[in-house]
Parts: sequence; C-alpha cells; structure tokens
Amino acid sequence: MADKKDQNDIPDLGELRDSIDELDKRIVDLLNKRAEVSLSVGRYKAAKGEAIYKPFREQEVMDKIANSSPGPLPDKHLRTIYREIMSSSRHLQRPERVVYLGPEGTFSYFAAIEHMGSSASLTPKSNFEEIFRAVAEEGAELGVIPLENSIEGTVGQVVDLFMKYKVYIQAEVFSRISHCLISRADKVDDVEVIYSHPQPLGQCREWLHSHLRDVPTIPMESTAEAAEVVANKKAAAVIGHRKLADMHGMNVLAESIEDLPDNWTRFVIIGASPSQEDRRDKTSILFTTPNRPGALARVLTTLAHQGINVTKLESRPFRGEKWKYVFFADLACDLGGGRYEDVLEDIRHQCLTLRVLGTYPTQEELQ
Repeated sequence: MADKKDQNDIPDLGELRDSIDELDKRIVDLLNKRAEVSLSVGRYKAAKGEAIYKPFREQEVMDKIANSSPGPLPDKHLRTIYREIMSSSRHLQRPERVVYLGPEGTFSYFAAIEHMGSSASLTPKSNFEEIFRAVAEEGAELGVIPLENSIEGTVGQVVDLFMKYKVYIQAEVFSRISHCLISRADKVDDVEVIYSHPQPLGQCREWLHSHLRDVPTIPMESTAEAAEVVANKKAAAVIGHRKLADMHGMNVLAESIEDLPDNWTRFVIIGASPSQEDRRDKTSILFTTPNRPGALARVLTTLAHQGINVTKLESRPFRGEKWKYVFFADLACDLGGGRYEDVLEDIRHQCLTLRVLGTYPTQEELQ
C-alpha cells in the first residue's frame, strides 16, 4: 500500500511540461517588454550624449535582483542570466565595439564574455598597445585590459601605456585564473607534448613535474593559439581555460592544475572619456613628484588626513628619462567628486604631474 501511495504522489510529467511551456511564454513576453523599455533608454542616452555602458547601474540592478530573489534559483545562476539580458539590452541600444587581447579563447576573451555578455561585439587585438590605440584614436568604445595578477603583480606595460594614451578606466573585473589540461587524448598518460603560453606553464610547474615530468613543453604566444595547434594533434595537450575544450571539441584531462589555487587577475575596462555615473567607489591615478626628500610622503599624508585609503601604490620607471619614476595608485574614494575637490587641488600642487585615470565602481573578488 505504501508503494502505491508513493506512486500517486508523483506529479504528472505532461502537466509539469505544460506549466513550463506557459511560464516560458510569459518570460519571453516580459523579456520583450523589457527590451522595448531598454530601447527607450537607448534613445534617451543618444539624445543626452550619454554612454551606453553604465557599470555601476548594471551592478546596482544585479544586486537588487539577487537580494530580492527568494530562491531556489542560486544567486550565481541568476546573475549569469541577467548578465546576458543586460548584454542584449546594450546591443539593442547601440552596438559597442569592445577590443581585447586576442585571439578568441584567451583569458582576456573569457573575462570580456563573463563581464560584458555574449551579445558584446568583441574584436581581438594582437597586443596591448593596439587595444589602447583602438580606444583612444580609432573609435572602439571599450577595451578589456589585464592590469595585475594576484601572484605575478602589475603588468608594467599597461601602466606605461596609460602614460602614453588618453583613456580612462570605466570598471574593474576580477577573474579567477584556473588552468586545465586539455587534449584530444583520452587520458593524461597518452600526452606526449604540451603547448601553452609561458605564464600558465610556469604557474603549473609543480603539477607538471609530478604528473608529466618527462613530457616536453612548447611555449606559444597565447593559450588560444596553443589550443588551435593541439586540436589537430592526438597526443598533444594545452594548458588553459576550461572553455577551450568546448570551443575545440577536446577533453578536459585534469582540472585546477595551477600550483597556487588563489590566482586572480584584475582586468580593467577602458574608454575614451571619463565615466559620468553618479556613484563611483574607486579612483586610479598616475603622478610624478619633485626629486626631493619627503615629496611622496607629502602626497600620502594629504590623502591620509582626509581618511582616503591607498589600496595600491607602485612605481614605474618614467620612460625616456632615466632614474625618474611615475607612481600608480588606487584610492578607495571618488576623487572626482565635489567632496574631494580641494584634496585633488592640493595633490596637484604637490606633484609635477597628476593624471586621474578614472573613477569607477569597485568589484569584490568573486569566490
């Protein structure tokens, strides 16, 4: 009797599918209504000369939706769905060209997709300078740039290019870097050669020594290029992003093979003009100081007296002038806001040069 009662409690699959079909129809109707409103927003932005990409507004929308959801849909899934909805909305309002360090399949490419959504018009560039030039001089609306890695530090060339090109940081994106061993082979023991960019090869050195000690490694210009080579070789493997396996129809033989698991890259989104959003949490600046004792200390003291936390400070050689240095700093405030107008003026007087690279919403590292 108990078994019969349990069977009676099982819902009818046909009725459940009918319910899902009805809900899907309602969802599509609502999405189209949302798209109509989004098009109106686009017309408003065009009339006012405003940018399409509004990172703080997008973050605000995502947080409201996640905080108001009763479940059972997980927060991560909900954010992924709405990332695509907002990506589509941006594209409907006005397609924006987003340039990144290519080719397709690099970590920069996947960071752009994760942040901008799959409706973004992505254009690969072969080096960092091409990205900066495209944004500053060639009409690309946005660029995705890796600024620093939690293990290997700041990408010095990027700081140099901020000195050369007049572009501004619009947003930051933290992306966890996790490496996989990917191949057409069926198991790790079948791998006879490994291709990848020198950085992933170095970050997986201990794992390779333990599991594939005698297998040769061949450095390539990018993990994406390495994957293209490996896709045509049965006994070869590439170390790179998991999604490379899906792109090339290969197998993931081992996951999370990096020696240090807490590996993050901070990307920044750059544009040709400063962000005009109402609320911004963080400011990045470049400055040089007079060559005299206490010059840097005076700048830092001015910030400290105003309760401004310096979350990053790094020096770089000033290109073209030996033994001179430029400082890159992140400040936990909106230095462009009226509240800090006098502070900004004081710092300008204390520095030989000062450039505000951008004020933008901060993003916490996703766990």
